[in-house]
Amino acid sequence: MFRPLIFVVLLGLTACGAAPEAPPAPIAPVVESKEKAALTVTPGSGDGVSPSGPFQVGVTGGALTAVALTGADGRVVKGELTGDRWVATEDLGYDKAYTWSGSARGRDGADVPVAGSFRTVKPQRLTSASVNVGDHQTYGVAMPVKVTFSAPVQDKASVQKAMTVRTSVPTEGAWAWLSDREAHWRPREYFKPGTEVAVDVDVYGVPFGGGAHGAEDVHVQFKIADRALVAKANTQTHRFEIYRDGTLLHDFPASYGMENDKRAETRGGIHVVQQKEAARKMSNPVFGYQDVPVTWAVLISQNGEFVHENNGTIPSQGKANVSHGCANLSGANAKTFYDLTMIGDPVEVVGSSQQLQAADGDYYDWAFDWATWTSKSAVAS
Repeated sequence: MFRPLIFVVLLGLTACGAAPEAPPAPIAPVVESKEKAALTVTPGSGDGVSPSGPFQVGVTGGALTAVALTGADGRVVKGELTGDRWVATEDLGYDKAYTWSGSARGRDGADVPVAGSFRTVKPQRLTSASVNVGDHQTYGVAMPVKVTFSAPVQDKASVQKAMTVRTSVPTEGAWAWLSDREAHWRPREYFKPGTEVAVDVDVYGVPFGGGAHGAEDVHVQFKIADRALVAKANTQTHRFEIYRDGTLLHDFPASYGMENDKRAETRGGIHVVQQKEAARKMSNPVFGYQDVPVTWAVLISQNGEFVHENNGTIPSQGKANVSHGCANLSGANAKTFYDLTMIGDPVEVVGSSQQLQAADGDYYDWAFDWATWTSKSAVAS
């Protein structure tokens, strides 16, 4: 029996068939950077440039391959080169011509020359600076920093901005100009014992005003003693007390400057120990004596006030003030203070009607309250 053939045409797979893969995403072509090197040369040109810099060359879009800064005498200035910056590591000379040379290579492979020339300022005169503290020395907690200039400073703000004091522990302090030739820095309160202090007077190349410039930088590091020794001198109770770290060590009878002559009255306020001499001769023509020998003399003010031995006034010590301004102690007591104290220790005098002032000379820094002291800054805080 004949059976017809049945043809089935499969037009597509549905339930069990896999979807065709999506076409691959196009790959972005790699474009090589063709950026050119761009240089920044400081200074590129000009006259009257400060010899303290900065002197540097920077590059974007490439790297420095060589940089040189050369003086007219052929000497090459020392510097450091990194991939994108060259910086001079020394000061230049006054009134000298310098020329840049070298090159940078851009990302496009092309070299760009480092070029330019300039001349440093020619000062009319140079002003030098000196500091009262010695390098790597140790001082008491009241020691101020005093910078003395060889000539009056006209542009005090410019000079003050170039001076810094750094301390190993947080210490609030400020500069004050006590004259046209003196800038002092002191902390608001006494230094903390053990504080390390660095003074940087970076005035080389700095304009002082009136055509003057700084002669050279001054850098000093010193330390504050590991103890706070404070002497308290009371002219009314006639006592001289010595404290260490807040603890009373000694309470001595003393005689101070006589009150019936204001020229002789011991000045009130915080004095600072400045000098020690085991033996010296005292002279004061105003009061008619000369070359009187004393021992254990500790200078606390440039007006001639000392703490020293005077066995001749022992009957008055603890009772009356009979000296010409000094604090008189017995020989044994004066030696005790002499042995304990150091430069920079404070001697706090109370009870006097006459206070430390500019006429008394160094150091009357602590005679000012903090608001008055900071008002003497040349730079607004």
